[in-house]
Amino acid sequence: MRRISLFFTSFVTWYLLTWPYDFKAQIMNWQIFIAGIIVSIIASLLFIKVFTQYPHKIFSPVRIFWAICYVPVLFFSMLTANLDVVYRVIHPRMPIKPGIVKVKTGIQSDSGRTALANSITLTPGTLTVDIMDDGHMYIHWIYVRETDIEGASKKIVQRFEPLLIRIFD
Repeated sequence: MRRISLFFTSFVTWYLLTWPYDFKAQIMNWQIFIAGIIVSIIASLLFIKVFTQYPHKIFSPVRIFWAICYVPVLFFSMLTANLDVVYRVIHPRMPIKPGIVKVKTGIQSDSGRTALANSITLTPGTLTVDIMDDGHMYIHWIYVRETDIEGASKKIVQRFEPLLIRIFD
């Protein structure tokens, strides 16, 4: 089941990225289509160890809905973080107070923690340094506002965590 899910996920991603069907001429580019099948088969054979343990969760309509809801939250966080970093670069005194803070997450799955770490890293001004097995993460922050675990978690993690729990846990 995991290999089939990985094949399907890989092939759909390939298809959407290459889009081998030309609507204007109503022709399918079979070379790209068959190459997608071959690459997806290879991916499902080679990368099964790093794929999710519960593939049936991927196709849940509720999880897909929350993933779609998550995209605007991520983009808004990226936009505000970009503006914050631009302000710090343009400001004459360059107000930065960098440091590494420890945060706590309630996300249980490895995929969810990875998505959280990537979301934090994608927002400028923060960088995930390490993910611990006990649910803690070390984050490099361009301007440390909170040094305690609860305060830093509220500032950094809380904007992403509720939706990621609904998607991955």
